[in-house]
Amino acid sequence: MKKYAIGVDFGSLSGRAVLVDVSDGSIVASSVMDYPHGIMEHSLPCGKRLPAEWSLHHPADYMDVLEHVVREVLKTGGVKAGDVSSVGLDCTASSVMPATGDGVPLCFLPEFKDEPHAYIHLWKHHAAQPQADRMTEKALERNEKWLQAYGGKVSCESALPKLWQVLEESPRVYDAMTYWIEAVDWLVWQLCGNATISSSCAGYKYLYCAPDGYPSENYLTSLDPRLAHVFRDKCSLPVAPVFSKAGTLTEDMSRRLGLDPGTAVAVGMIDAHAGAPAAGITGPGEMVMLLGTSACLMMCGEDYHGVPGCYAVKDGILPGLWGYEGGQNSVGDLFSWMLRECVPEHTLQEARDRQLSLHEYLTELASRQKPGESGLLALDWFNGNRSILMDSGLTGMIMGLTLRTQPEDIYRALAEAAAYGARMIIDSFREQGLSVDKLLVTGGISRKNSMMMQIYADVLDMPVGVLPSSHGSARGSAIAGAVAAGCYSTVQDAIRHMAPKEDRVYQPDPENRRIYERLYRLYAKLYRAYGQDGHSVMKDLLAVKRGEAQ
Repeated sequence: MKKYAIGVDFGSLSGRAVLVDVSDGSIVASSVMDYPHGIMEHSLPCGKRLPAEWSLHHPADYMDVLEHVVREVLKTGGVKAGDVSSVGLDCTASSVMPATGDGVPLCFLPEFKDEPHAYIHLWKHHAAQPQADRMTEKALERNEKWLQAYGGKVSCESALPKLWQVLEESPRVYDAMTYWIEAVDWLVWQLCGNATISSSCAGYKYLYCAPDGYPSENYLTSLDPRLAHVFRDKCSLPVAPVFSKAGTLTEDMSRRLGLDPGTAVAVGMIDAHAGAPAAGITGPGEMVMLLGTSACLMMCGEDYHGVPGCYAVKDGILPGLWGYEGGQNSVGDLFSWMLRECVPEHTLQEARDRQLSLHEYLTELASRQKPGESGLLALDWFNGNRSILMDSGLTGMIMGLTLRTQPEDIYRALAEAAAYGARMIIDSFREQGLSVDKLLVTGGISRKNSMMMQIYADVLDMPVGVLPSSHGSARGSAIAGAVAAGCYSTVQDAIRHMAPKEDRVYQPDPENRRIYERLYRLYAKLYRAYGQDGHSVMKDLLAVKRGEAQ
């Protein structure tokens, strides 16, 4: 009798499920649903305005999506509930929220529904940058040894700066919460009734460094005496390893999802990390790049290497190995912004006349250009820089604009900037002694935009393999579920059977590579000038925007 695993991936804009045949990893059915509330960046559902750099989700959306996509893949796949061995979940991270002791999000309570800090603080909520900066300054001052494992800088996208922001700006929310919990850990708790924190979330987002654990109380007290016991008081859940079993479906969740009670539930994963097993990564030397609204570049190594602006966590991606992660805050978001704000009506009409989407039409036009033909060079920091600078206060730039610049010029320049940013990260890995022998790409962009994949191959000067499914993270969560349910004895065995092989490989073009090498050197100059050499123009502009005194 065939067995199946369900993987559910909660992204920034939507959630998706895949129903996977455990024997070979083939996807039998898939389902996608947008979040009803979307990303709340300007206001809450009640209409209350949000400050700049806020980014929230509504936890009710996650449960709505979960029920819809799981039931739909069962129906579409024609699979009986009893044939499903497991459910695995992954979410964007750090996407974290306050909850009561019995797992109720504070925003569900009437007294907190109009309080912004009671909602999920999405990964790209950057309003905690001041707290992250103060954490870094104090860690450097005290020579905290854990800081090097986090690229030498605390990111505002991690959990603790966001919690400190809550404490400083909304003490009543801080006092009311029992847990400051990642969305994926909360979902696993709802499914099986067992509250844990994923080792991946603990390591990458809560600064948990095995074997020492969380940062010391002395360090936390030096930040703010009220934070002295924060991990005991607000983050006290036991750490559970990824690919292990968190529990089994409760009776209530079985009814809601249409599955059998006792179905295994895997410990939750970070969405990008779930893409690594789905890409077939089983050991060192192989890198996977997950392309979506943002980009995450991951690989594993047998030994520890400190990589500036990147994270290193033991057992964080695969058991027994150090998991290395770097990333870019905006890739797909770059194009979404450009198509939404920078395309004239005549271009829109031309695309309609050709019966092409705007992405397809601009890609067609941009593909006709040679590297450097437009004269444009962009910095891909439209949502800040995650790696290697770890600075959300940096902003985007397009250099070389003239009165003759066309939309397709900008479109291609943004694609090139994304590739330059990826190369900056890969070069940093290599400079620290990590060997990057192979690059695999997954995510919707990799399947939809061949021009962009060729640009990556040319800029990186290495073959780029594209995986056949756009649902990489969901498939990775299904693999984790299969291991948790005991369908395979080891993670590597599950990956070998369930992960697909790349079906497209882009080889670098020698002539393009030569031109891009020159353009990349120019990109690196801008990178240093505006991100590393203390250039203050971007920060000064933000200060003026915020109305800060000189």
